[in-house]
Amino acid sequence: MSDQRFLEDALRLFTYQSEANPLYKKFLQGLHVDPHNITSLEAIPCLPISFFKTHEVKTGEFDPAICFESSGTTGMVNSKHCISDLMQYLNNTVEIFKEQYGDPSAFCFLGLLPSYLERSNSSLVAMVDHLIHLSNHPSSGFFLNDFSRLNEVLKALEAKQQKTILIGVTYALLDFVESFPSKLNHTIIMETGGMKGRKKEITRDELHQTLKSGFGVDAIHAEYGMTELMSQAYSKGNGIYYSNDKLKVILRSTDDPFETWNQNEHIHRTGVINVIDLANRDSVSFIATDDLARFTGDGGFEMMGRIDRSDIRGCSLLTA
Repeated sequence: MSDQRFLEDALRLFTYQSEANPLYKKFLQGLHVDPHNITSLEAIPCLPISFFKTHEVKTGEFDPAICFESSGTTGMVNSKHCISDLMQYLNNTVEIFKEQYGDPSAFCFLGLLPSYLERSNSSLVAMVDHLIHLSNHPSSGFFLNDFSRLNEVLKALEAKQQKTILIGVTYALLDFVESFPSKLNHTIIMETGGMKGRKKEITRDELHQTLKSGFGVDAIHAEYGMTELMSQAYSKGNGIYYSNDKLKVILRSTDDPFETWNQNEHIHRTGVINVIDLANRDSVSFIATDDLARFTGDGGFEMMGRIDRSDIRGCSLLTA
């Protein structure tokens, strides 16, 4: 999709949500923003992501098909994201996956997501479960704590030269590779972030070096997604992610939330992510996150951690 087409689609969606989403409408009124005066992506006000913890963020009237809920530590208020059509979410995730990796049927998917599997309303589990289904591979599936079985499955897949994606929460991947180091030639290791207080926080470089050494791979892939979004971005190494036709990232200053810049400005300057997700029609497509990043100059963005004042989230990214 061209930048102009994305802009046109985003502005149409902004105009619609500024009227049909009561919370977002009130937010814009509080900022004294007239939606008809907005002409650029950078000028669209983004709703702070914390509102998903305290309010119903809903555009239009519908009975939710599902309400995704974020993970969190005991006593933490979790974000809730209600959508009208589960298949809309799943089809969107598959479309984005295909852009980055190809047809899911070419892969075997192994999900190492213990903390997420303990909940019934995780968007990440829904996405991985759908990819497992589409792969139609007999070995595809989730693994909770049975590291021995996962190791045997991985060895069997490697012997058959089967393209495989092992997608896991950070602490579980570290636990697994500590017990079963290996040399993988046909497997992609994809981390989703998240220590959840189970291990000492380490830098992304330290994490990826440990995982690369333990799995015998050249790069660690990663998925950037969250409960409040319908779309994902993927990294194929070094913590650098690339947007797609549904999702764009704008950065805002850590000092002034109204100072924003795009991919062509302030390369390598660290800012906080404002995300535009065109698939987020049921809630709000314009969200001010708490994630730090910097543009790399080649269309990508590098994750740098989280702003200090934000809560520790289940999908939080490690400090760079």
